[in-house]
Amino acid sequence: MRRLLLRLLALSVLGLLMLGGWVVWLNRMPPLEPGGLPADAAQARLRGAYLARAGNCAACHTRPGGLPYAGGRAIETPFGTVFSSNLTPDRIHGLGAWSADDFWRALRHGQSRDGRWLSPAFPYTSYSLMQRQDSDDLYAFLSGLPAVAQANRPAALRFPFDTQAALGLWRALYFRPATLATRPDKSPSWNRGAYLVRALGHCGDCHSPRSALGGIASDDLLDGSLMPMRDWYAPSLRAPHEAGVSDWPRDQVLALLGTGMAARGSVLGPMAEIVQGSTQHLSADDRAAMVDYLQDLPASRQPRPAQYRPAAPGLLARGQEVYEQHCKDCHGAQGQGAPGAYPPLAGNRAVELKIPQNLIKVVIEGGFAPVTTGNPRPYGMPPFSHQLDDGDIAAVLSYVRQSWGNRADAVTANDVARAR
Repeated sequence: MRRLLLRLLALSVLGLLMLGGWVVWLNRMPPLEPGGLPADAAQARLRGAYLARAGNCAACHTRPGGLPYAGGRAIETPFGTVFSSNLTPDRIHGLGAWSADDFWRALRHGQSRDGRWLSPAFPYTSYSLMQRQDSDDLYAFLSGLPAVAQANRPAALRFPFDTQAALGLWRALYFRPATLATRPDKSPSWNRGAYLVRALGHCGDCHSPRSALGGIASDDLLDGSLMPMRDWYAPSLRAPHEAGVSDWPRDQVLALLGTGMAARGSVLGPMAEIVQGSTQHLSADDRAAMVDYLQDLPASRQPRPAQYRPAAPGLLARGQEVYEQHCKDCHGAQGQGAPGAYPPLAGNRAVELKIPQNLIKVVIEGGFAPVTTGNPRPYGMPPFSHQLDDGDIAAVLSYVRQSWGNRADAVTANDVARAR
């Protein structure tokens, strides 16, 4: 019986691989829209440099301590590790032998110059929405960088996710090259904002829930997700009780994107990297366009939790002791914070998120706002991983989440242990 089951399993895997191979063969080299570099290459490179900032390309395509855009950064996924590619114009290891058409095929179709499907860890599902001219400008910018002879590292994915057949199946399930249609019922600024958020900024790649195979359903776009392997929760941009800004004053949303700080909140973790490396460098008009779009997103399908799990009185008492010893001097006796320096904890929706992962990470690892032109010397929070054990962290976070009007589930020591 066991041998029969193994044979059936082997036949099933073989069938899936054959089907995936058929998908790869059927769509191997899609036709490309006409394009080409503009006559003024200098202007194209300037525009491309701006687009690279908007897409925060250097963040993924520069390894820690490495040369810009030379690749090699490890990107952990639930299916294994991929390494970002070399985008410099080196002819052997980078894009030196690529044409503008080759580059556009990678962005538009998720396909390498040699015809291989690219891993969706490269967010071509969002870049597919880009305009051809922007692709050409970005290519012009990358072509003008100093060439770096740094070899690309092959991905270390588990079988069968390391096969082209598996990628072909994934694409059949979750990807179609698309165009972001202009909405005539919306303003030009709103349409520009949609393009920046959904295409260049690829915000949905972090802020959207994914299936077990890593696909994103269109109905769930921007509705919040625990980021795989990074263990940060990217909150819903459509839910006012998470990170939605539909009810925020416009100037505060602009401040958050430009400086990382606003009266109603600040950014930490992965979003601090985005503000520091990308959104602070956008033009005022483009940040305003993003605000127009974000404030008009459809309502979330996630309701605000009606109830919460109260903490035991003893846990709250211990949490208060820890708070008064380690937190009160900065965040205030009533969690009121200090404007421009330390964020308030009272009435802070980041404190009341259903998933407490971000709070746990900040206490363990520290919290650091981005260095920006508008906030060049931000205040930071030191890590407490060596000062507080799992029980103390659970206690103080439960106290913060259930004090000064906050109403969110208690945090357990097991929650903290998992985050460590």
